[in-house]
Amino acid sequence: MSDSPQATLTGQLRSGPDKVLRSAGRSRGGLGLAAVAGAFTLAQLLLVPPWMGLGWDESVYVSQVSSHAPAAFFSAPRARGVPLLVAPVAVWSSSTALLRLYLAVLSGLGLFLALRAWRGVLRVRVLATAGALFATLWVTLFYGPQAMPNYWVAVGALAGTGYFLRAGAGGRDRTALWGLALSAALMAWMRPVDAVWAALPLLVLLLGVRRWRRPAPLMALAGGLAAGAAEWVIEAYVSYGGLAQRLSDASRIQGGLGWHVAVADQLRGLAGRTLCRPCTGALPPAVVTLWWYTLPVLAVGAAVVAVRARRPAATLVPLACAGSAAVPYLFLIGYAAPRFLLPAYALLAVPVAGLLVHLVGAPGRIRRPLTVALVTVALAGHLAVQFAVLEHTVRRTTVSHREWARTAAALHRLGVRPPCLLTGHAYVPIAYYAGCSSAAIGGHDANTTAAALHRSARSLPVAALVPPGGAPPGYARSWTPADAGELRVYLAPPPARPEREDRGRAGEQPGRGLSAPGNRRSSPAP
Repeated sequence: MSDSPQATLTGQLRSGPDKVLRSAGRSRGGLGLAAVAGAFTLAQLLLVPPWMGLGWDESVYVSQVSSHAPAAFFSAPRARGVPLLVAPVAVWSSSTALLRLYLAVLSGLGLFLALRAWRGVLRVRVLATAGALFATLWVTLFYGPQAMPNYWVAVGALAGTGYFLRAGAGGRDRTALWGLALSAALMAWMRPVDAVWAALPLLVLLLGVRRWRRPAPLMALAGGLAAGAAEWVIEAYVSYGGLAQRLSDASRIQGGLGWHVAVADQLRGLAGRTLCRPCTGALPPAVVTLWWYTLPVLAVGAAVVAVRARRPAATLVPLACAGSAAVPYLFLIGYAAPRFLLPAYALLAVPVAGLLVHLVGAPGRIRRPLTVALVTVALAGHLAVQFAVLEHTVRRTTVSHREWARTAAALHRLGVRPPCLLTGHAYVPIAYYAGCSSAAIGGHDANTTAAALHRSARSLPVAALVPPGGAPPGYARSWTPADAGELRVYLAPPPARPEREDRGRAGEQPGRGLSAPGNRRSSPAP
C-alpha cells in the first residue's frame, strides 16, 4: 500500500475525488493479473472435480434452461442471473463436467476483469496479492465452478468498487462509468438484494458527501442496479403477487429477516458445512477459524496505515462495502452458508493485500527479513488449512451427489422415467438427475397439493422419496414401497394409458412441459 507516491492514486477522502487519480501513473503488469486468474481457473479444475454432480440449488438454477429436465420450482429470493449464465452450455448439453469447465474458465475471466478494474488505483503487486488471497480461500475455489450466484456478486462488487474510485476521480473516464454500471447490473442480475447491500456505501458517498457528489457516477451506479434488477421486479408482479409480496416471501423463506446474530453460525460453516441450517454443534478447531478472526485485525491495520499516509479512499471504501455486504448474513438471518460472505471476502482482500505489501516492503535490515519470514509462514499455514477444508468438502459433496445419481438410476429401473414427478426427501436434485419434475406440498418451496399429486399419478409415474427409517407421507401410505439407493421410495399406482396414448407418447421428449418455471402459484401437475 505504501510502495511509492507514484504507486497509489487514492488521495484523501476529505480532499475529494479530484485528487484520487492525480498522483499515480498507469500501472503495468496485466500479465501478473492474468497469471493469478489463470492459476485460479487451473486450481478449480484440479481441486474441484468437474464430474462432481450438481447440488440442490444448482439443480434449481440449471433446470430453468436445461434440455435434460423440467424446470424446478423457482422460489422468491432467487434471480434469473445464474440460469442465463449457464444457458450457453445447459440448453444443449446435460454434461456436468462440461458445465464445470465452462464456469471455471468464466470465473477466472471474471476475477481478472474485476482486478483489472482497479488498475490506476493500486499497484499491480497489491492487486495480484489481493486476487491470490481471495482465489485461495476454499469457499472461492469450491463455488467458482458452480452454478451459484454468490461468486458473481463478489466479482461484481470488487469490480464495481474499483470502477467507482476511478469514476469518482473527476476525470472523463468513460470506461470507469460503463464498468461501474455493468458491475452493478451483474450484482443485481444475480441477487438484487445483495447488490443493494454491497453498493450501499457507494450510494451514501454519492448522495451524502459533497465532494463525491457527481451525477455521472450516481447515474451509472443507480442505472446499473435498476437494469440488473428489472427482470426480478417484473417477475415479482407477473408471478409472485407484486414486489412487496415477493420481498415478504423471500424473507419468510429465509426464516424471517430480523435481528439474528449469525456470527457463530458462520464460524461453524468454515469447516466445510455448505449450508448450516439449523446450525448446531461445536465450533471448528481454532486452526480452521483463525484466519477469520484475523481478518478484522488486518482490516483495522490497513485502515490505520492508509489514514496515516493521507490516502484512505482505496482502503476505506472497499472496507465499508465489505462490511455492508456482510451485515445481512451476520446479523439479519438465522442460519449460515460460507458462500454468503464471498462478496465481503473479495472486497476485504484489497486492503488486506495492501497492508501485507506495505509490511513486507517496510525498510530495515533486520525487520524486513523477519517480516517476510513471518508473513510467508502465516500464508503457508493459511493455505494448508484452506486446501484441507476444500478437500474434505469436495469429498463429502461428491459422495452425496453420487448417491443422488444412484437413486435416480434406481428409480429408472423401477419404471419412474420421464415424464415423471418426484416429491419428498431430496426431491429437487434427484428429480433433476432422473429427468423428472419436482413438487412439494409443504416447506419453503411448497407449490402443489396432495390432491394434485394424485391427479398427476393418473397420467405419469409419481414417486415419494423417504429417508431411511422414515415414514411415508399420508397421501402415499397406500402406494407401493421399494428401495432406491439408500432411500425408500413409494410409487403411485401406475397410470392406465390406452394403447393409442402410449404410441402417441413414445415420440415425446422426456420431462418437458410438466411445470411452469417461476410461477409461485403453479403446480407441476398437468
